[in-house]
Amino acid sequence: MSETRIIKKYPNRRLYDTAISSYITLNDVRKLVTEGVSFQVVDVRSKEDITRSILLQIITEQEESGEPIFTSDALTKIIRAYGKNIENVMGDFLERSLEVFTEQQQAMTKQMQSLIGGDPVSMMTDITKRNFEMWSNMQQELLKGVQPPKPDDKDD
Repeated sequence: MSETRIIKKYPNRRLYDTAISSYITLNDVRKLVTEGVSFQVVDVRSKEDITRSILLQIITEQEESGEPIFTSDALTKIIRAYGKNIENVMGDFLERSLEVFTEQQQAMTKQMQSLIGGDPVSMMTDITKRNFEMWSNMQQELLKGVQPPKPDDKDD
């Protein structure tokens, strides 16, 4: 396992990759993400970890420059989730959903590569069944995290 790369962000908004002793761009950081390189972005002045902020900047650029992943409706729903005491549940749900998606994508790629000797109908049936089970489990976990409001103790 490799060590986490440290990227320093300077007040002039430039990013400095300490592993290669060179300034880099947001696009270079995006490449680190796609290559699976572990890194942390640190603000030079405050010493604060600003990795999330940089990742959000990359997502914003990707959303503006190509085919967006998030619809306006999806973004609206995410924004509405803030301040309703479900941020943690929503975050966990989204993270687990992406993990399931990635696992399914990898499984599909692997099965497609071995498809020559396999049955595509049973493959799709198995994937659908696993997806249904995982989504059911995630939905149950999500509902556990949301508590119904307590009724008022006042008599009407």
